[in-house]
Amino acid sequence: MGEKITGAVVVIGGGIGAIQASLDLAASGYRVYLVEKKPSIGGVMAQLDKTFPTNDCSMCIMSPKLVEVGRHPNIELWTMTDVLAVRGEKGAFEVDARRRARYVDVEKCIACGLCAEKCPKKVDDVFNGRLIKRKAAYVQYPQAVPLKYVLDQDNCLYFQKGKCRACEKFCPAGAINFDDRDRNVTLKAGAVILAPGFTPYSPSLQGFYGYGDTPEVMTSLEFERLLSASGPTLGHLLRLSDQKEPRQMAWLQCVGSRGIHQGDNSYCSSVCCMYAIKQAIIAKEHSPHELDCSIFFMDMRTHGKGFEQCYQEARDKHGVKFIRCRVHSVIPSPTGDGRRIVYADEDGQLREEDYDLVVLSVGLTVNQETRDLAARLGLNLTAGHFAQVSSFDPVAASRPGIYVCGAFAGPKDIPQTVIEAGAAALRAGADLVQVRDTLTVKASHVPEENVAGQAPRIGVFVCHCGINIGGVVDVPGVRDYAATLPFVEYVADNLYSCSQDTQDSLTRIIREKGLNRIVVAACTPRTHEPLFQETLSKAGLNKYLFEMVNIRNQDSWVHKDQPEEATTKARDLIRMAVARVALQVPLKEEQLNIDQKALVVGGGISGLAAARALSSQGYAVHLVEREEVLGGQARHLLTTARGDNVPRELAALIRKVETDPLITRHLKTRLTAVDGFVGNFRTTVVADGQSQTLDHGVAIIATGAREHRPMEYLYGQDPRILTGLELDDRMKADSVGLAGVRSAVFIQCVGSREPERPYCSRICCGHTVSAALHLLELNPAMRITVLYRDMRTYGKREDLYRRCREKGVIFIRYDLERKPVVQVSEDELTVTVTDHVLGRPIALKADLLVLASAVVPYRDEELAQFFKVPMNQDGFFAEAHVKLGPSEFASQGVFLCGLAHYPKPIDESIAQAQAAASRAVTLLAQKTINTSGAVAYVDTVRCTGCGVCVSICPYNAPGLIAEGPRAGRAEVNPVLCKGCGSCVSSCRSNAAQLRGFEQSQIMAMIGSAWPAAQ
Repeated sequence: MGEKITGAVVVIGGGIGAIQASLDLAASGYRVYLVEKKPSIGGVMAQLDKTFPTNDCSMCIMSPKLVEVGRHPNIELWTMTDVLAVRGEKGAFEVDARRRARYVDVEKCIACGLCAEKCPKKVDDVFNGRLIKRKAAYVQYPQAVPLKYVLDQDNCLYFQKGKCRACEKFCPAGAINFDDRDRNVTLKAGAVILAPGFTPYSPSLQGFYGYGDTPEVMTSLEFERLLSASGPTLGHLLRLSDQKEPRQMAWLQCVGSRGIHQGDNSYCSSVCCMYAIKQAIIAKEHSPHELDCSIFFMDMRTHGKGFEQCYQEARDKHGVKFIRCRVHSVIPSPTGDGRRIVYADEDGQLREEDYDLVVLSVGLTVNQETRDLAARLGLNLTAGHFAQVSSFDPVAASRPGIYVCGAFAGPKDIPQTVIEAGAAALRAGADLVQVRDTLTVKASHVPEENVAGQAPRIGVFVCHCGINIGGVVDVPGVRDYAATLPFVEYVADNLYSCSQDTQDSLTRIIREKGLNRIVVAACTPRTHEPLFQETLSKAGLNKYLFEMVNIRNQDSWVHKDQPEEATTKARDLIRMAVARVALQVPLKEEQLNIDQKALVVGGGISGLAAARALSSQGYAVHLVEREEVLGGQARHLLTTARGDNVPRELAALIRKVETDPLITRHLKTRLTAVDGFVGNFRTTVVADGQSQTLDHGVAIIATGAREHRPMEYLYGQDPRILTGLELDDRMKADSVGLAGVRSAVFIQCVGSREPERPYCSRICCGHTVSAALHLLELNPAMRITVLYRDMRTYGKREDLYRRCREKGVIFIRYDLERKPVVQVSEDELTVTVTDHVLGRPIALKADLLVLASAVVPYRDEELAQFFKVPMNQDGFFAEAHVKLGPSEFASQGVFLCGLAHYPKPIDESIAQAQAAASRAVTLLAQKTINTSGAVAYVDTVRCTGCGVCVSICPYNAPGLIAEGPRAGRAEVNPVLCKGCGSCVSSCRSNAAQLRGFEQSQIMAMIGSAWPAAQ
């Protein structure tokens, strides 16, 4: 590492991975230069309609992060910037970049849009899949950050022909600058994170699908824009060729993925199956009539958390048809309307079906520009052009000090991208821990206006949310109605209330109009309330003088077929919110010190990685493990999918933990109690009958999971029948004996994807193909057969699947209704299964039977209760947000990783452990934290001292006063209170109240709703 370390990080890319990494780094005490080649950040996620299985509007959940990045004092946005070279070494890099001319002064541009309105030149809109045109003066999308226009030099008439300049003439801010020029800059940084994202595969290379010949065949990303409220048809499902509503739609899977032909990619792109299911369900919701949806697939790879359930619901509840085949061709329909799909069904019969619209589920690729960048940076790439990393250091590129995340490290979905972004931020921060906070600045503090004694002056802002709300609710009518309500001084409606320009406008209007209370009617406060509260703070208002009304999830979405009733409900909800906010008063937040130690519960590979990640940032860690040895389930594994030697790497990791002076190990130890709250936890542990109290500011749950012990296939009745982990143990202990095995059979999905365990265990297929290849190394003549339901070798594991087939491994599919049957004789095992090709039962003789058994959670309800964290119906811990908060809980200060979250392989477990540590560091680095202002208090005049509140509070916030004139009465410690309201609801004398939710405010809401109910 260089002698002088720079406390800044360059993050290259503008998608969700780059955004998350930047936010984590900035919150952890580092300056960030976010370098994006496009005019704004957001990446592909900005082009999506909704995310599944959460059913969230993609831009709605992403906008708060975009706005946060745009206004964070320690994140510099360098859009329209190309990285040319990275010189130097870890700790002291110099990043040479070229900032291309925008021809619009971002300081002057007010995003009024007049330049685009007056521009005469129309060009293909790449952001909208080239389905429509945009102007040469443009902004990428309505919620873009920065929301500043740009002139397209390649298409602008002035640059092409030396005339026009209409944009300059009509710009009211004088922001157009035709003298702007490209300029070279050098950014100094201690680490670099590469998150350039991906490019969708172009199906034009496969001409037999007819892509490019007709608008009736489109890519999946183009269809996302068709569904989007800000897309070409404003979210209306129309066929662009004739503006007709389709009645039959088809999705073709694996376009450009899992292929060996010219132009194909051999790997699985991981995300296509799930997004096709999502699109089919949403298309049905958008269609005003019954829509026939068919998905043509080879293997349905719904291996993510909650994905298998979505697959089942799509088929059984929504009526989506799933046709297992590989489509032969897509040709014009003889009727002259739509396209005809020719395919062979599972019985080998040639079939033809007509569809109005065909969607090609295209895969993820690394474009040539990114490959060239990797070459300039000196990074090693895999055969598929992804960054080369190892299983035990999953985000570290081949050049020290450079880290990767997202699709550039391999095809993956949004949650795994967010996880890797946190891991990359953690690794980069660990390199620079000596210079933390040396280049950061504190956010400017806006003095809070004292509104005490002022009459309420309420502003109401109603959001269209594209057509998510505006397509059902009469937003202008609701806005005008709000203007008639008492104390309302200002009303407005916005296309997207969460966009950066609306937030800036909200700040300005509060000041100009003298507003002292705000109501925003938009989407869910779960994701957006903090965004608006911060905006209020920047405007000088107490953030609790705010009320958010959910007229999307709780109104337009659930009443989409009843627009009049939905509009009436929106009026009712806003009237109730206005009645409540008029009685709101400013609330005070207490400041607490954060204990700088961390607790990691679980000593498996995730817990070990999390402990090491935290210690690398300089924090002391208590590592608690219930067993007498460290390592967890990884102790049974032989190799990873990448071929890494697990026993060797695990031993090295354990040695690092054991010799780390900042990590205190507690073996054969269990938790018995947890008190306190974020920043100040106190956990009681017991070992060998002795109890000990551990103080810590944050906690990471990494308790792992276990392998299911089957009750079928004669498991336990014959030593030749093993589970997957037992096979690995035997391969480590008796490779010579296994070399003598003549035939082996693997059965997949043992205990998974069944009614009692409906989820996919994710790791089984990859483990099976790895094990099969290892057995073939021991004995190349061994006959190996794999019985499967869907081979889910996602991502680069597909190459292992292909190698198995090339080496002669036979794969036979079976149905859940016709499981294999195992019989045992003294000399051999016989496995009988119905072959899906022959349609007849076949008997397989085997010397070895391996059961790919499910990953089963521990269902530690006691631990969940200790930390007040939830579990899902399958028994895995439930994260704060499936997409954007996969490594944290809704309970502040508690994080999770590894198998306790969901089944995952070693590389993903370690990445999530590092991501959980990164999220924890964002808290620890603050050193102080504000409590909530919404806390309980007790009116001691009314209090009878019954003590019910003391006994019922889960946080020990209330207590009885010991001395003085109020002795025996209850009082609440606001530092300990979390605002759950248990004491308020249980108080017999109505003495306990919750600030922000006081009886007068609740009754005002009820009173304002009552006339509507009549």
